Amino acid sequence: MAKERSGAYDPARTLELLWREPGQHGSRRGPKQGLTVDAVVQAAVELADSGGLDALTMRGVAQRLGVTPMTLYTYVPGKAELLDLMLDAVQSQMPRADHAAAPWRVRVEAVARENRDLFRRHHWVATLPTTRPPLGPGLMTKYEHELAAFDGLGLDDIEMDAALTFLLGFVQSVARADFDTQAAARDTAMSDEQWWAANEPLLTKVFDPDRFPLAARVGSAAGAAHQGVYNPEHAFDFGLRRILDGLAHLVASRSR
Repeated sequence: MAKERSGAYDPARTLELLWREPGQHGSRRGPKQGLTVDAVVQAAVELADSGGLDALTMRGVAQRLGVTPMTLYTYVPGKAELLDLMLDAVQSQMPRADHAAAPWRVRVEAVARENRDLFRRHHWVATLPTTRPPLGPGLMTKYEHELAAFDGLGLDDIEMDAALTFLLGFVQSVARADFDTQAAARDTAMSDEQWWAANEPLLTKVFDPDRFPLAARVGSAAGAAHQGVYNPEHAFDFGLRRILDGLAHLVASRSR
């Protein structure tokens, strides 16, 4: 069975499905009962949105559509190809504001927040490895839009791609941590603050603040500020500011 990652597919068949002509939403090999590739992809996205990738099976998608699993295979070769179609579809549907006239920091921040919103709407996207992303219309439209945020800053093409890759990697890492924090809260039925409060007596017994003075001081301050070990809002805002500051230094050096 193919692993749950992008690129674990038959490239020719997947690219054919990704770049099908407008209006060509069905499958030539499929039965004529009105089901379409788009309908299969939409049902799969809804299933993953509600239950994560663990809930995404061809049988589950078929049940959602009221057909047999074998029927799906006349539209999509398998789960690996379906994942690529799903990823491209949600990327294609991303809201994209026109920030062409805005300062570059506003443009880059908008790209970061657009991707964070994508991960919040479709949390499974942040957990899906994309080592070989499907080069479909959704991804290419996204890439073109996001590169424009870095255009005209004096960066060469390699630097533009690297800056965008670094920014998106940061946003994805924060989204994954946010997802893990929420999952822990669901699994334990306790917030971070409640969990640490419940375990504080044990921690007090085993932890020696004199041995780890910096950890004790900084950890206590951060824990009090965030009401837990991790605050995704603070992590995102702090990290994004640092990325923008670093990019500003690079842009300034190019202008000199």
